[in-house]
Amino acid sequence: MMPLAPHVSVLGREAVEMLNPRDGGIYVDATFGAGGYSRLILAVPGTRIIGIDRDRSAIAGGFDLVDRADGRLTLVEDRFSNLADVCAAQGVETIDGVVMDIGVSSMQLDQAARGFSFRLAGPLDMRMGHAGPTAADVIATASERDLADIIYLFGEERHSRAVARAIVAARKEAPITTTQALADLVARVVRSKPNEIHPATRTFQALRIFVNEELDELQQALSAAERLLRAGGRLVVISFHSLEDRIVKNFFAERGKAASGSRHLPAVAQAVPSFKILTKRPLIPSEDEIAANPRARSAKLRAAERTDAPPHAEGTPPSWPTLERVMRGG
Repeated sequence: MMPLAPHVSVLGREAVEMLNPRDGGIYVDATFGAGGYSRLILAVPGTRIIGIDRDRSAIAGGFDLVDRADGRLTLVEDRFSNLADVCAAQGVETIDGVVMDIGVSSMQLDQAARGFSFRLAGPLDMRMGHAGPTAADVIATASERDLADIIYLFGEERHSRAVARAIVAARKEAPITTTQALADLVARVVRSKPNEIHPATRTFQALRIFVNEELDELQQALSAAERLLRAGGRLVVISFHSLEDRIVKNFFAERGKAASGSRHLPAVAQAVPSFKILTKRPLIPSEDEIAANPRARSAKLRAAERTDAPPHAEGTPPSWPTLERVMRGG
C-alpha cells in the first residue's frame, strides 16, 4: 500500500469510498491538483489512474508520485473536458470511475503570482493553465454590458452593474492589472458589513470562472464521463459553490430517472436512465474536516453509478457570455 502525502483532499475518504476502486480498474482523476485523490486510489492494489490537470505546475508536482506508482499513474496536461481524448490517446476506451474536484485549488490560491486571490498582491491573471486571456485582458476588453453579465451570472453579485460601470470608468484612466487595484475598486462600490465576505469575493469568483470557462468545462466533462464509463462505473464530483453544484445536480437528475414524457408518446420515446444516483443528498464535510481546512466548508459531493443504457444526447449549450465572443468584441 502506498504511503499518503500530507496533502488531504476535501472529502477524500468519502469520494474514494463512493468511487469503490478495485484491483484491475482504470480510473480518471480529472482534476489532479496535488494528487490527493490519486494517492487514495493508488492505495488499492492493481488500480491504474490517468490524472489530468491543465496546470503544468500541478503535473510537475506529481512526477514523484508517478515514479512511486510503478507504472500505475499517467499524468497528462490538458483540460478535463478533454478526458475522452486523453483516454483515447492512452489506448483506453472504457473506464471504471472518474473523480472531479471542481474549481481553483489551494495551491493556486496561495500563489500570489497566479492572481487568484484579492488577499495577495499579484498580477490579475487567474488562469489555471498558461494560455489564453488573463483576467486583466478581460477587464480591459469586455464591454460594460458583458462585464455586468459575467459578474452577475458567474459571481451572483447583486451590484454587478455598478461594478461594471466602475471598471469601465477606471480603465479609461489607467489599466487595471493587479489584484489589489481591482479589489480596491470593487470595495468602493460594494459595501460590506463586519463579518461578511470581502466585497470583491463575488467579482473575483466570476472572473476566475469566466477566464477558465469552468462551467462549460464541467458540463463537457460530465458528458464525456458518461460516454466513457462502463456499466457499473462510477462518477464522483466535489463542487464548492452553488453554480457548479447546480450543474452536477441537474446532470444527475436528468440522467438518473426516466423522463415522464406524455402518455400519447410511444414507449420507445422514453429516456432510459444512464445513471443510478448514489447520493440522494450531497455529502458534506464533517465539522472536524472544516475545522482542519476552512476551505472545505462549502464542499458538496455527489455520486452516481453508470447503467448499461446508452448516453443521453447533450443538451442545448447555455446562453451565458463566452470567452471567445467577449474577447473578440462580438
